[in-house]
Amino acid sequence: MLNIKEKAEQIVAKLRADDKLLEKFQANPAAVIEEYVGVDLPDDQVNALVEGIKAKLTADKLAGALGGLFRK
Repeated sequence: MLNIKEKAEQIVAKLRADDKLLEKFQANPAAVIEEYVGVDLPDDQVNALVEGIKAKLTADKLAGALGGLFRK
């Protein structure tokens, strides 16, 4: 059984480390996820992963921006 949270964390780490992979994800997130996982996933699992990864990436960007606002 696929652990969606665990896979999302692994993919987020890879996306943070590889700008080209991030660009590819932004263009076609489902393809990147299925390539990384290595199997053709049901749409509901792919969609859950896409949304989770996008949310994590957005939250990280926001946290970084807010952190910059409060530094001296």
